[in-house]
Amino acid sequence: MSAPATALRPLAPTPLPAAEVEAARARLGAASAPEILRWIDERFGDRAAIASSFGVEDCVLIDLARTHAPRLQIFTLDTGRLHPETYEVMEAVRKRYGVEIRSYFPERAAVEALEAEHGFFSFRDSLEARKACCGLRKVEPLGRALAGRDAWVTGLRREQSPTRTGVDVLELDAAHGGIAKLNPLASWTASQVWRYVKEHGVPYNALHDQGFPSIGCAPCTRAIKPYEDLRAGRWWWENPENKECGLHVHR
Repeated sequence: MSAPATALRPLAPTPLPAAEVEAARARLGAASAPEILRWIDERFGDRAAIASSFGVEDCVLIDLARTHAPRLQIFTLDTGRLHPETYEVMEAVRKRYGVEIRSYFPERAAVEALEAEHGFFSFRDSLEARKACCGLRKVEPLGRALAGRDAWVTGLRREQSPTRTGVDVLELDAAHGGIAKLNPLASWTASQVWRYVKEHGVPYNALHDQGFPSIGCAPCTRAIKPYEDLRAGRWWWENPENKECGLHVHR
C-alpha cells in the first residue's frame, strides 16, 4: 500500500544576502521600470509576484511585466468589500493579458466573529479598530500570499502620500522573513502613469474617472475634491500620517 499523500509545503523564503542588497540598490536606484522588472525576472522568476489592488499603478505594472518580467505571478487580496468596478478591471486585465490572478480572502470565521461582536462598521470607531479590520481582511491574507516567496512587487509611488515619500525601489520586508519588496514605479509621477495608460491602452478602474485616485474597500474610500491630496479619500476620518493598512510599513 502506498503512503498517504501529504500537502506540499512552500519552500522557505531565501532573503537576499546583505552584499547583494547593497549592489542591487546601487544598480536599481536610477534604473527605469522596465530595467527593474527585467532584473526581478532574472533574479527571482516565479518566486516573485505582483501584489495588485488594481488601482491604475498596478495595472501599469502588470502591463510592463507582461513584456519585461513574464514569469511574475499576480495575486490580489479580496477583502469581501471591494467596489464592483474593481472586479470589472480585474476581469478586463485577466482577459487582455491571459494571466491567472490568484485571490486571497480573509478567514471566514474571523470575519464572522468580528462582525458579530463589533458590527459592520467597527473600523470607524477608532484607529485601533480600523487597523484590526485591515489586519484581518488584508494583512493576514497577505501573509498567506507571500508564504514561500522570495520577493513581491508593488505599484507604490513616493508621490502618493506623506506615508510613502520614503519608498525605495528595493526594500527588505522584515514582516515576511526579510524577503525583497520591489517598487519599480517608486519615482513615477501621476502624469507619467496616466501618459503610459493612454499610450498603451492599459485597462484601468472606472472609479478613477469619478474622482477616486486611490481605491480600497468600498466603505473606506470616497472621491476627493480637486484641492485634496491623492489619498485623502482613503479613511478620510483619520489623520494623513495614519493612512496605511499595515501592508506597507516603511522603516
